[in-house]
Amino acid sequence: RAALAREGLAVPRGGGPGAAGEDGAHAPGAVEASGETARIVSCGPPLRGHELRIVDARGRTLPERQVGMLEFRGPSATAGYYRNPEASAALFHDGWLSTGDHAYLADGELYITGRAKEMIIRAGRNLYPYDLEQAVGALPGVRKGCVAVFGVQPGEPGQERLVVVAETRLRDEAERRALEQRILAEAMAQLELAPDDIVLAPAHAVLKTSSGKIRRAAVRDAYLDGRLGAPSRAAWLQILRLQLASLGGRLRALPDVLYAGWAWLGFALLAPLAALCILVLPSIGQRWACVHRLARVYRWLCACPLRVEGLDRLPPANCVLVANHASYCDGLLLAAALPRPVRFVAKAELRSDRVLRRLFERMGTLFVERFDARQGSEDAQALGARAGEGLPLLFFAEGTFGPREGLQAFRLGAFQVAARQGLPVVPVALAGTRAVLRDRSWWPRRGALAVTVCAPVEPRGDDWHDLLALRDDVRTRILTHCGEHDALRG
Repeated sequence: RAALAREGLAVPRGGGPGAAGEDGAHAPGAVEASGETARIVSCGPPLRGHELRIVDARGRTLPERQVGMLEFRGPSATAGYYRNPEASAALFHDGWLSTGDHAYLADGELYITGRAKEMIIRAGRNLYPYDLEQAVGALPGVRKGCVAVFGVQPGEPGQERLVVVAETRLRDEAERRALEQRILAEAMAQLELAPDDIVLAPAHAVLKTSSGKIRRAAVRDAYLDGRLGAPSRAAWLQILRLQLASLGGRLRALPDVLYAGWAWLGFALLAPLAALCILVLPSIGQRWACVHRLARVYRWLCACPLRVEGLDRLPPANCVLVANHASYCDGLLLAAALPRPVRFVAKAELRSDRVLRRLFERMGTLFVERFDARQGSEDAQALGARAGEGLPLLFFAEGTFGPREGLQAFRLGAFQVAARQGLPVVPVALAGTRAVLRDRSWWPRRGALAVTVCAPVEPRGDDWHDLLALRDDVRTRILTHCGEHDALRG
């Protein structure tokens, strides 16, 4: 309030234009309140950049101190309902947004009298439920904050029946009749009208939102359906009802569960066979051919369509392959797509498992240190020496992957090796693997896969600017075919 006071926007203390403030001062332009004047708290003037107006049922602007529908316009106005153009159109009138509130303006300040949809028309008067709900909720025997007042349309427009629903734990008939009389007296004092019906309901009969607001429309529907006084269901019956309600969601998830189980079953059957071939076959070419066929069989078992383009662009001589990295199954996809063997360049952490290290080494995998700068430099030199041995080196230039989509920054290691050895760089774009198996998830899903081999890019030199240009060129080509956005541009 202090910050708003410095801006001259603080809400005046106390009641409406006819009420004195707490410090004894009257609001500007205030008049003495009579005993019949309603006390309505000011919401203050509109914020900068916003305009308010009060209109009647025909959309005509009303003068100050006349109650009508509140409309406003400004930067905080909503654009409308999501995918509901009809409801959105009903919100706006000549660019003004209807709030659904009845209100009036006085001395440039806003006074809200109530929600239009909650207004009760009774005996020619417009009644709002809040004050009566508060007064009834304060009566002894009534659960505080558990009172709903609403109107019920009997068929004749403008003559709604006034209904008061109050929760109570009283069971004695005499006490309940006395409470009804106190509610009747309070309604007469507040509205000078007697309610058409007073319902003493059990606890939790007055429905609320998650934030504790009274759901008057829902309570009215329960009243009309005769469900307000219905006894609560037994606990076991409520649990059974919840379980049955959730069964539909579980049944919808059943195909995904069955598919994941089938995918892991296929992997459990084929992985030992692949490991045996890797350990037994004498040459790396034979091992790659075996893994290539088994990977294609596994892809067929998982019913994931695979599109491979550009294999004819692979140079007949040695080269450096650079691929994007989005999933655990990227290596498996490359094994299924590439008919000739390559040497994967992998992070050194994979050497910690003795079995995996043995299998990777038999497939010609080379390991590099990511976090030790000195060791990483030595590994890079070793890669350069191995690059001329005939088998292409394959780098995942992003270094790692995560659950968020988007092509990340490329590291320079692959491009340094290619430039220093004078080898062309072949961009390889992988698409669809992240949707099939995301990071931190072991729940495979069926999806379409694609591998696109782009045209080779020749290094122009090995200085810093040439390496950056080579990296950016390769990354742009992969970005075109990988099906993901550029994470560096948000």
